[in-house]
Amino acid sequence: MTSAPAPSAEVRLAASPALTPLLARGALLSPLKRPRPGADGPGTRLVLPGPRVDTARLAAYERVCGFPTGEDALPVTYPHVLGFPLAMRLMSAPGFPLPLLGLVHTSIRITRHRATPPAGDYELTVYVDGLAPHRRGTEAAVVTELRDGGDVVWESRSTYLARHRTADAGRQEEEKKKEEEERDAPLPAVEEWRPAGDVGRRYAAASGDRNPIHLYPFTARLFGFPRAIAHGMWTVARCLAAHGTPDATRVRADFRAPVLLPGTVTYAAAGGRFALRGEGGRVHVAGEVAPA
Repeated sequence: MTSAPAPSAEVRLAASPALTPLLARGALLSPLKRPRPGADGPGTRLVLPGPRVDTARLAAYERVCGFPTGEDALPVTYPHVLGFPLAMRLMSAPGFPLPLLGLVHTSIRITRHRATPPAGDYELTVYVDGLAPHRRGTEAAVVTELRDGGDVVWESRSTYLARHRTADAGRQEEEKKKEEEERDAPLPAVEEWRPAGDVGRRYAAASGDRNPIHLYPFTARLFGFPRAIAHGMWTVARCLAAHGTPDATRVRADFRAPVLLPGTVTYAAAGGRFALRGEGGRVHVAGEVAPA
């Protein structure tokens, strides 16, 4: 059963929060939190009028993700970057019931209603839309909305998973695996990519997301990874840069397994569907693009 979000209180920000102190606060508070699906999520809606698009960082983001530079519209995934500091402020706060350390980005759903020029007069809103039980723990949904003149022009819904023991976890795991196999018929390979060991650092510099699991082998090993892993949002952005998206579009992406850096992956696509596969056909990302 999904927990309903608490009555919302709007907080308007004067500037985008700095990410590093938020990540530090979230890490310090994580050991004090005990995730459970029945917990109340924070009822705060953060609003940032006039989010600033730094053209140098935007160009760096376009280069590392494979988007053309200097386009008249933001890449379809870029508003997530603008909203991420607000999401981190919510998820690192004492009132957020899930520990930030170990939280896994499991999916994103994006709807872009029209093209979004970098110089638009925008307003960002980010809030947590409740918690829900997951076969591997508890999942929180974070909604980001980009408005122009009061109209929502871009919106997303991301899910983040805190892992812990659950009842009937084995049965639910088998059901989910069967569902994924039935839905994800193999796609033809399009091209092979070899993401370098510095992709995590380059994406971190462009996006501001400097989670240590993405930066260096020694920082990733502190969290149980043999070497650094690519940001999930880099993997989906790289796929969408290759796939292409119409101005009005819906995107679904599910993050299945981390991409180790450096590494070799295969981009596969057919029609509106795409996937990123690793050795042995292991699926890292699976998604779909459709007109909105």
